[in-house]
This record gives sequence, C-alpha cells and structure tokens, in this order.
Amino acid sequence: MRIRATVAAVSGAIVLSALAVPAAQADDGRSWTLEPGFTAVQPKVGEKSKQAFGATAKAAAPRITSAVVNAGKPIVIGTKVKKTVSFSATATADAGVGGVAAFIWTGKSIDDKDSFGYGPNAKSISCKVVSATTTTCKGTITLDPTEMINSDATTWRVGASAVTDEGDEFQAYAVSRVGVQSFSQLTVNASPEPVKKGKIITITGKLTRANWDTGTYKGYVNQSVQLQFKKKGAKSYTTVRTVKTGSNGILKTTVKATVDGAWRYSFAGKSNTAAVSSAGDYVDVK
Repeated sequence: MRIRATVAAVSGAIVLSALAVPAAQADDGRSWTLEPGFTAVQPKVGEKSKQAFGATAKAAAPRITSAVVNAGKPIVIGTKVKKTVSFSATATADAGVGGVAAFIWTGKSIDDKDSFGYGPNAKSISCKVVSATTTTCKGTITLDPTEMINSDATTWRVGASAVTDEGDEFQAYAVSRVGVQSFSQLTVNASPEPVKKGKIITITGKLTRANWDTGTYKGYVNQSVQLQFKKKGAKSYTTVRTVKTGSNGILKTTVKATVDGAWRYSFAGKSNTAAVSSAGDYVDVK
C-alpha cells in the first residue's frame, strides 16, 4: 500500500491529510487505509528569516529525521480493548515543514497485499517549529485487537509522512521499528494453606496470552516460567527453579514447606509475548 499526501493552505496554516490507496484486499480479509488530517500552525512572524535561511546554499532534499512510537518500547495488546500509544516525528526541509505524522505497518513491503498498519489519530497531533527548517509533531496511534491476527505479534516498521510549507509531500516508510506483543496472564495457587513445616506444598498456575485470531486467551505451552519465593519480611522474590508449561499452559510443581512466605510464577516474555508475573500466594508454615 502506497501512501499519498494532499495538502491545502488554510488561514496561514498547513493542513496535511495523509491518505492511502489500498492494495487488493488480503487473503485474511483485512485492508487498511490512512485517513488522518492535521493542522500544523506555523508562526506568522519570522517568515522572511525562514526564507532567507540557507538561501545561498544548494537546497537539500526534504527528509524525515526521526519517528518514534511508544517511546521505542513494545506495544502490548490484549484481546478486546484498543491500545493508544504516543508518537513523535521530526522532519526537515529548506522551505520549512508544515507538519509530519507517524504511522506503523507490518508486512513484506508497504505495497504488499498482506501489509497492515495504523495511522495517526488526526485530532491528537500537535506540532512545534524547532527551527526555520525543522518541525517536530507529536500525537497518538490507536491499535485495535479485533482487527489483528496472531502473526501481527512481531516487529513493525515506523514510517512518517510530511509536507513542506510550500506544499511538497515527502515520506519515509521505515524510519524506525517498534515491537507489538500479545498481552499475557499468569496465575498461581499454593496449597495447602496453612501447612506444617516439612510437608509438601503444591504450586499450580497457568500461563495464557492473547490470541487475536479467536479474540480469547489461550494457554501458552512449552514455556519456561520461574517459580519464585519471597520470605516473610523480605523485599524481593528469589528464583527457586524453572518450570515448563504443559498442555493449555498449565504449571505444576512441588516444594517442601520451610518458612512463611509468598510464592509466585514469573514469565520473562518473548519477542512476541509480554512478560508477566503472577500475584504472590502467601503460605503460613506452622
């Protein structure tokens, strides 16, 4: 899918509407289009200095210098609730920059029929003129898990579309990258409670993660999860052993009761699945 930008000057402001011409609908039935519009109001003073700045030098091609989404941290998404994240994008042009907005996408190429992505929320965008040639805009992008599939849990490209003060459009489709992860859940239950010292405590749990294909949480099998213990009065947990999830993400192990304290499971996460730790389950040892 190739992005196109249309520009109009309104009351001394630059209005940029980034549009997309959708490719043929993908085999999974999804298509995407960017239809944001934003107004980046340029200062009415200093126009002469802006025009004169660098006038004796050869004009450089306008370019996107940076585009960062969610401060570079992975975007973690569950099964039902939309997730809105921030972006910051900067562009430079000898003529000055009227506005710039980021978008994210995944696929072999932006023109590929199976590519998919999200553009900026038009009303969220605000811009600041950094210099006569550079503008930084900030805003938000919203992802909807009901439109996503499991293979979307991967690294996405961050692109940006911009317009000069003279109305010339320019884009960059892969300025940076951002990870998209499925939200995970982890439970624990230590029993019996209370327990006599020296007796066996059975610690069960379950690791699940968002399955966007079904809109539900599914057990995450064959994953290494740490069993951790925090002694009564201690400030932090220590790892006791590593336990593998079985069918449906089930966890089960046993330990000998020695002292009072809380037990929990902790999952370090994967590139496509967020890290998670269960709440602690306190066991009183008699």
